[in-house]
Amino acid sequence: MNPIVDYLRISLIDRCNFQCQYCMPEGEELEYLRQQEVLSHEELLTLLRDVFIPCGFTRFRLTGGEPLLRSGVVELVRAIAAFPETQDIAMTTNAFLLAGMAQNLYDAGLRRINISLDSLEPETFDRIIGSRGRSRWQQVWQGIQTAYQVGFDPLKLNVVVIPGVNDHEVLNLAALSIDRQWHIRFIEFMPIGNAGLFDHKGWVDSQDLRQQIGDRWGLTEAQVRGNGPADIFQIPGAKGTLGFISQMSECFCDRCNRMRLSADGWLRPCLLNETGQLDLKTALRLGVPIDQLCDQVGDLITRKPDINYKQRETGTGNGTYARTMSQIGG
Repeated sequence: MNPIVDYLRISLIDRCNFQCQYCMPEGEELEYLRQQEVLSHEELLTLLRDVFIPCGFTRFRLTGGEPLLRSGVVELVRAIAAFPETQDIAMTTNAFLLAGMAQNLYDAGLRRINISLDSLEPETFDRIIGSRGRSRWQQVWQGIQTAYQVGFDPLKLNVVVIPGVNDHEVLNLAALSIDRQWHIRFIEFMPIGNAGLFDHKGWVDSQDLRQQIGDRWGLTEAQVRGNGPADIFQIPGAKGTLGFISQMSECFCDRCNRMRLSADGWLRPCLLNETGQLDLKTALRLGVPIDQLCDQVGDLITRKPDINYKQRETGTGNGTYARTMSQIGG
């Protein structure tokens, strides 16, 4: 039985104030979109109201790049949250700008937030994010603390585990879930954005991480609200949970319920596969009737199980992404 496709990940901007090792190719300058190439607030809201919601999408996640760099992001959150059909709106951020924006985002209707935190060691953290000069770890940590105080629930911390870089911190990161209602999600490193680093480092199997944590504290199955593919566990007696996203070792294509809308208006049904992509921005600006756009999106939803199947079987579909994770939208 195919999952209901009702979850849209929306990239608000392709720019980011970090240059994470696993996201961007080292030593390369990226070409960012010009402002006129990015969907405007009005265009994005038109697509949501008149195309995506009628096609059954009710759950939305705002991503980037770094979404907090998008001008007017609070107003955009408020507008999306105000749609009667919106059942869930969440955001993924690096939290560098979050401390000063958390309360306004919460008041606008944002309730769930995912924050990238790949290390508790400032030097390791800065090395991973490509920081040069002043350390950024403390400002990110303050953003996490502020989000928790404001009341975001669940508050999830995303950790991309890279062998020889931060894999020695797995137990310390898992321990954050014991006394706080934080939900730590360990993500297997993927060959997107920096395939050279992946070829050099490889990835750590989620099963190995679960074994390591289980040997230390024990693990039980658990649940946490969300729309993603994580397998959820909990250290006995902990306030938070541990999630494992195992896209390398445990393919979950057959469970995929999401599509991705890039900042420049391309709708894609698969993170690793460009089959079936639609250029909605150009169509909208050329005046293609809304009902035709609805038909095209509806057709892509119908074809998504076959696209997922091709990706699961071949790992490539009809072509893999040449863009970085920040350009794709995560």
